[in-house]
Amino acid sequence: MKKAIVIVTALFLYLTVAAQPGRIPQTEPLPDGFKPSSCNTFLSPYPAVNSQTRQAMFRVLAPTAHRVQVDLAGKRYNMTRNEKGVWTCVSDPQVVGFHYYSIWIDSVAVMDRNTEAYFGSNWENSGIEIPEGPEGDYYRFNKNIQHGQIRSIYYWSEINGMERHCNVYVPAEYEQNPAKRYPVLYLLHGWGEDENGWSNQGHMGNIMDGLIASGKAVPMIVVMDCGDIKTNPDVRKASTNDVTRIFVEDLIPFIDNNFRTKTDRINRAMAGLSRGGMQTTTTVFSNMDKFAWMGTFSGFFMGGMGARPAAGAGQAPDINQQIVTAFNGVFKEAAAFDNQIKLFFISTGTEERNPKEMVEALRTHGIKNIVFHESQGTAHEWLTWRRALNDFAPRLFR
Repeated sequence: MKKAIVIVTALFLYLTVAAQPGRIPQTEPLPDGFKPSSCNTFLSPYPAVNSQTRQAMFRVLAPTAHRVQVDLAGKRYNMTRNEKGVWTCVSDPQVVGFHYYSIWIDSVAVMDRNTEAYFGSNWENSGIEIPEGPEGDYYRFNKNIQHGQIRSIYYWSEINGMERHCNVYVPAEYEQNPAKRYPVLYLLHGWGEDENGWSNQGHMGNIMDGLIASGKAVPMIVVMDCGDIKTNPDVRKASTNDVTRIFVEDLIPFIDNNFRTKTDRINRAMAGLSRGGMQTTTTVFSNMDKFAWMGTFSGFFMGGMGARPAAGAGQAPDINQQIVTAFNGVFKEAAAFDNQIKLFFISTGTEERNPKEMVEALRTHGIKNIVFHESQGTAHEWLTWRRALNDFAPRLFR
């Protein structure tokens, strides 16, 4: 009887998966060295990843399609079709870490239903993880330590004119110490992503759990809000496009009123990746009375620091003059800046636009509380930002 139940169950699962367009049931072993990606839905063997060669193998069921491609890391791979309408390809070696990808079926981009959905480039996209070795353990789940909670919260924004969603990380000890108050890090995503990015793509919870459990970082609350002003059918246009006002006037008061926070500026930090880094500088530099710690991950460059002074024909703008005028003169008096901002953390991947020259110019100008961090071998991608957070968080609130 038990054997019959097992057979029926297996047949049901096979038919269930096989009946879903684009899904390939695993009827044969994966090639040597390949394993399902950690981003796959639990029944999907593909895409499969070879951790040694860093290649990814894709399979898509599209029997009536004429052309199918995989768009991964800026390159499109043509897939080949077998007699059953299954399309297959193997990628070039990839940089380790998380990557978005999409399937192009007859010139239409779609999500691969074999993976979980990750919001990126303003749509629910597919994702794949090219695994690191033990050096990536800091963002993996550690069963031997206590874990905090990531709470899904809605709050009302007068400026947005509707409810907004944010995720709030509280450390493992939060419920065990009901009288204790905590410093707060406001952590922003980049363009085309949302407030879930740091939790899902960035593995922020695992990173913070590990840092706090090891004593490398002080226990803190981390707030991840949306960097966009959303609308609904009743509110088609927000009253303002100034998301900084939402952070300062709506979000911070809500967090301070609903969580046990330390509410002085010395216990409040903000950081963001890419566009979130720009939003961090805009928010902090216009509210120096509310923040003492800040970080930009792939999100700082002198060209975004305000109007450039005029330069002579064929001459580049004077970087020193830019420093004096940037953000309404926030860097003009170096000692005053260091007195206000305890940490100005600037991070980048070595394979993307590098602000090292600007960092050195700020140091030469006299800014001392500045730290420059580089992620070796990575570009504008989530592994760069995981590494940045892992280096940034232990420096806070010391």
